[in-house]
This record gives sequence, structure tokens and C-alpha cells, in this order.
Amino acid sequence: MRGFAAFIVSTWLASAAAAAEPARREWTVDGTNREALVYAPAQAASNPVPVVFVFHGHGGNMGHLSRGFPVHALWPEALVVYMQGLPIPGVLTDPEGKKPGWQNAPGVRGDRDLHFFDAVLETLRTEYKVDEKHVFATGHSNGGGFVYLLWAERPYAFAAFAPCAAATRQLSQLKPRPALHLAGEKDTLVKFEWQQRMIEGLRKINGCSDAGRPWGPNATLYASAGGTPLVALVHPGGHEIPKGAPELIVRFFKEQVRP
Repeated sequence: MRGFAAFIVSTWLASAAAAAEPARREWTVDGTNREALVYAPAQAASNPVPVVFVFHGHGGNMGHLSRGFPVHALWPEALVVYMQGLPIPGVLTDPEGKKPGWQNAPGVRGDRDLHFFDAVLETLRTEYKVDEKHVFATGHSNGGGFVYLLWAERPYAFAAFAPCAAATRQLSQLKPRPALHLAGEKDTLVKFEWQQRMIEGLRKINGCSDAGRPWGPNATLYASAGGTPLVALVHPGGHEIPKGAPELIVRFFKEQVRP
């Protein structure tokens, strides 16, 4: 009996672990099939939960993203969506557009990715209890650029943003919002000097103080009297997301709330 009981327990644990993995979901947006991996905590159907949207870089995919940037494991109380892009020419790579990515400006490809985001958020609001004051977006490289586009085009849907290894030409269009920008000093793709200009621009937009204070490993917090702080997470590496950065991004999101 003890062996059978152990088998039942191990089977239940395995099932529970499997249930905790993000599930593949599909949408039809503007006549095109779209997909994402969605992790929903058990309480999401009955109690308001925070929501985090995560966007892969150009050439990436939602599966690798959920394993390499596991927000759902770091914040199991949150509803987490790993979005999947479609083939599109990159600004810095893949000019033929054979690899998946995200639109980099308003109107590109009929705003298909903005419409995709709208559809997914509406589904979450319909099926779960979304805490509207705690909706966040983060992404890497081209995905980080799309986070900036969401900031410009959908600012009031979010409490905070965390673009990584990214830049945008829509900087002047951004409304003050709490943000964490991750940059690598040796990034040769999205050049570090571009990202330095982004950080300086965000400090001005968010009304941050000139003097920062240590906030975490390689991270400096610039406070804002308006409640829109900026964290500059500048690491010594290149274009990658360094070890420990996802934990800091989750920590930053937990500290923010939409007014």
C-alpha cells in the first residue's frame, strides 16, 4: 500500500507540475492565426491578479522565452503571457523577414501586433479577474522595442514597463510611467550609446532626480516625485539578458501600481 500511495502522490505531483506550465492558446486577429503561451494561477478566476506580457526578440519564440525568461516561475501569483511574433523584416537583422518578430512603429503591417495585444488582453479580462492597476510588459531586443511601442500607443493599459536591450524612435511620445531599462555595455547590436540616450530621455520624461541610488546588482534607481521612477539596469555584458535580471524585473513590477 505504501508503494501504491507513493505512486499516487508522485503522479499527483507530476500532474500539478504539468498544470503549472504555460498553456498554448490561439487567437484569430485580422484574419491571421496568432498564438501565445498563457500561465494562469488558480486564483485568477476568482481574485484579481497582476498580468505580465513578455515579448521575445527577433528570431525568438514563445517556448524559448518561457524557459529563459520564466516570469511565471518567479511570480506564480501573476497571470503571465508569452507572446509569439510573426515573420517580419528586422531593423538591424533579417531584412528578408524570414524570422518572427514585432512591428517597430505605428501602422507597420496594419498594426497587427498592437491588435494582437488588444485581443489577448480582452480575452484575459473576459476569462479571469485582471487587476487593472497591475498590468506590465517586458521584452528583449525587438520585443523590447515593441514594449516601447505599447508604451507609446497603449500607455494607460499598463502600470510599468521593462524593455531590455532596446531603443525606440517614439521616445518623445511616451507618457510618464515607471520603467526599468536593461542595457549591456558591450551591446554591439542595439548599441550601448543608443540605449544611454534612451535612459537619459526616460529620466526627463519621468521627471526623475539627477542623482540615483543603488537598487540592486548593476541597477540604479532614479526617484520621481510624480511616482514614475526609472531603474537603469546596466550590466557589463552584451546583447543578452544576464543571469538574475528577470528576478530584478519581477521585483520592480511588484513595487509599481498604476494610479
